[in-house]
Amino acid sequence: QVQLVESGGGLVQPGGSLRLSCAASGSIFGVYVMGWYRQAPGKQRELVFTITNGGSTNYADSVKGRFTISRNNAKNTVYLQMNSLKPEDTAVYYCNARDAAGSYWGQGTQVTVSS
Repeated sequence: QVQLVESGGGLVQPGGSLRLSCAASGSIFGVYVMGWYRQAPGKQRELVFTITNGGSTNYADSVKGRFTISRNNAKNTVYLQMNSLKPEDTAVYYCNARDAAGSYWGQGTQVTVSS
């Protein structure tokens, strides 16, 4: 089992920045990809940004040029730096990790972009 704990959400004005963190613990040896998904009210959960152990990334077109993902392997932590935030970025952001046994989710952190 892999446990994920997110932090860093909050309220920010349009154009502002936030950084989300996701710390992984437990049986993390087999995890090969980590990343972030989000779910806005009334919408399905969607991919935001993922990164593999080898550093390959995948992301949604809507965040291109505004969000970046990074990882600190020594701390088993993945970060999502979000810049130039827009009201449509408002959602609950979930950390995800995958290994051969399955997919794991954090509890989610709320990001609200509003003036």
